[in-house]
Amino acid sequence: MKDWFLLYCKRSEQERAVVNLERQSVTCYYPQVTVEKLVRGKRVTANEPLFPNYMFVRFDPEQVSYTTVRSTRGVADFIRQGPYPQKVQPELLHQLMMNENSEAHREKLSNLPKPGESMELQRGQFQGLEAIYQEPDGEKRSFMLIHLLGKPVKVSVDNADIVRR
Repeated sequence: MKDWFLLYCKRSEQERAVVNLERQSVTCYYPQVTVEKLVRGKRVTANEPLFPNYMFVRFDPEQVSYTTVRSTRGVADFIRQGPYPQKVQPELLHQLMMNENSEAHREKLSNLPKPGESMELQRGQFQGLEAIYQEPDGEKRSFMLIHLLGKPVKVSVDNADIVRR
């Protein structure tokens, strides 16, 4: 009977492990989410593992041995409870698969504002001023357009100081 188990993979080798495990008729699943993040000051959309270095696998231990799965390239070991690999409830996997790329989940992970969006600065030297988001400035800062002395001025502020209106 096929059961789900949790594997710990070597760093950044989940893709390699999937390819090698699927050749052995092992079903693999590692939830991924699409996130927007800043890379070198530019907004990039990328798929990232929800649980880095962890993967769910489903196989019949009578047909494929634990040792074979554990020895596969990219795999470090099973997550164990005592001497035996820990079984994972299928309901948990079903729930993860249903929520993996839901719109609500994606919205939580992608919280960068869009250019032209109206914001309010809640801390720092520009506290209380209304600003218009312009573009990212590194990983933790953004350029905002504020009105100072009747003229628009482009300033760089910490992302933690910004609140959407």
